[in-house]
Amino acid sequence: MKLSTTTRAAVLSAALAGTLSLAACGASNEGASGSDSSGSSAEELSGDLVGAGSSAQQAAMQAWQAGFNADQPGVNFSYDPVGSGGGREQFLAGGVDFAGSDSALDDEELTAAEEVCGSSGVFELPNYISAIAVIYNLDGVADLNLSPATVAGIFNGSITTWNDPKIAADNPDATLPSTAITAVHRADKSGTTENFTDYLAKTAGDVWTDGKVGEWPISGGEAANGTSGVVASVSGGQGTIGYADESQAGDLGIANIKVGEEFVAPSAEGAAAVVANSERVPGRGDFDFAISVNRETTSVDEYPIVLVSYHIGCVEYDDQAKADAVKAFEAYVISEEGQQAAADAAGSSPISADLREQAQTAVDAITAAG
Repeated sequence: MKLSTTTRAAVLSAALAGTLSLAACGASNEGASGSDSSGSSAEELSGDLVGAGSSAQQAAMQAWQAGFNADQPGVNFSYDPVGSGGGREQFLAGGVDFAGSDSALDDEELTAAEEVCGSSGVFELPNYISAIAVIYNLDGVADLNLSPATVAGIFNGSITTWNDPKIAADNPDATLPSTAITAVHRADKSGTTENFTDYLAKTAGDVWTDGKVGEWPISGGEAANGTSGVVASVSGGQGTIGYADESQAGDLGIANIKVGEEFVAPSAEGAAAVVANSERVPGRGDFDFAISVNRETTSVDEYPIVLVSYHIGCVEYDDQAKADAVKAFEAYVISEEGQQAAADAAGSSPISADLREQAQTAVDAITAAG
């Protein structure tokens, strides 16, 4: 599967914190996005559509909701950005219709999903691709380079001051202060954490020995809930460093990460390129398109700290109205129009034509129990 490089979209203002639960668009918006590419239908739908999960998807989700409700004002849509882990837990408990998650279901969760969705199984659609930035707040340091081992040392607590020799080696021309480092991590179970630690484990496994985890495994540092919480904590401190969806970094410093022999800044283009050269996870269901990201790339055109965020739902729902709403919503999300709306709102990388074609097979399969 190939994801073509796209131009970096303008980032929406960061005033998108808190629970996202907007009212459906009014009659004045009806028919505003009625093209076939948007996944719209002549049939007007009704009922509730409830999702929860990834806070990284929050800005994109607002754009998707607006576009979907322009076509389907009768559907009462809500999405709670509780974090990827919370979204998966709610979905597997039957509490929401779909989950937004910055990581795919693991084997244990896939087994649990069978009880929720039945023999038809689940769909996992990679709908949101974005770089994870290593963000920092350090007076006097406008440009920062970090190698994988240095990032790992900062976040495992073995590098404690900004003038540490390992940071200095990555930045030979910088004047680094002796300021203490405060590393900020997610307090909640997080797909962003899972992607970030997957990168550390694969590129600096001799330093980061805690593996790929969704819950932060190390004591110390500072913990914050959600993407917005990490950004706020880094912004409010001095000598702070954290990790977050690049679209929400705001005015914070963003580190360049060593890839091969060069230091690379996060970008939509780099995120798209690394996903284009990554493989689908083998041995999953027909409508499960989980991706194993190539974190160890040496290409300077690729940025390896990237999250591929999914929508996870049932292929078969008990209720026809629910199945129709999920189907129409996911059709809009994967459409060129929906992906461009997310790119404009969140600076994400639109999925490739190949991924869209694969996802459409899952959307077409969504149905109600007979």
